[in-house]
Amino acid sequence: MMAAFYFYPLVQVLWISVTEPKPGLDNYAQLLTNASIRRTIVTTLRICVLTTAVTILLGYIVAYVLVHASPRAQRWLFLGVLVPLWISVLVRAFAWVTLLAREGLINTTLRDAGLIDQPLALIWNEFGIVVGMVHYMIPYAVLPLYANMRDIDPRTVSAARGLGGSRFYTFRRVFLPQSLPGIIGATVLVFIFSLGFFVTPAILGGGKTLMIAEYISLQILDLLRWGLGTMLASTLILFIFVLLAALAKVVDLKRLFGAG
Repeated sequence: MMAAFYFYPLVQVLWISVTEPKPGLDNYAQLLTNASIRRTIVTTLRICVLTTAVTILLGYIVAYVLVHASPRAQRWLFLGVLVPLWISVLVRAFAWVTLLAREGLINTTLRDAGLIDQPLALIWNEFGIVVGMVHYMIPYAVLPLYANMRDIDPRTVSAARGLGGSRFYTFRRVFLPQSLPGIIGATVLVFIFSLGFFVTPAILGGGKTLMIAEYISLQILDLLRWGLGTMLASTLILFIFVLLAALAKVVDLKRLFGAG
């Protein structure tokens, strides 16, 4: 089943990328020669890096609070983390449209409070995309970070405090280094998810900011340039596999997700 429903379609995508519109590597040469492709790749990487940085920062704070919360508080916090996963990504994207639009809740509130004269440009740009993507990615950062922090021996922190270390010093020299595998794992996972994200950037970008997934869809579905679209898809898949292989070299993936 893996061969029929997973590997065969990937091989077919790779095959189309080197045979359409003619056999050869002309499609892959456009990675270096096509200004539109280069611009889309740079935009995608910029948004993904920013999204990953903000997500990891917020996810680390939430995971840290989760680890040190009481069992009752943990249940409520976990509920807050997991509920967004049960809501359609389409619904969440349109909810952000309602909040960030020129006449949305945020602009209306700020204008009524006299803080702004003109609506802020919070949507149809990279800012809106990053906000929506961070909201979606938070659980994917919190869960591996929590799994890692849960295994940190609290006695090491207590020992550092007992030897005179301040809260900040103990966190920086004892807790933070032990949580680095979780940070690395969560960073790579969030970055990989961000690379192939489609719905949220398409809605919150409004067609003005193209990321690689939307660009691939445009090439295949609208322009019928199957060779170029599959070339970009193949390049994205290969890049993701390389990132996963690098992640597996750095951290134990099973332990990262709480197994074993």
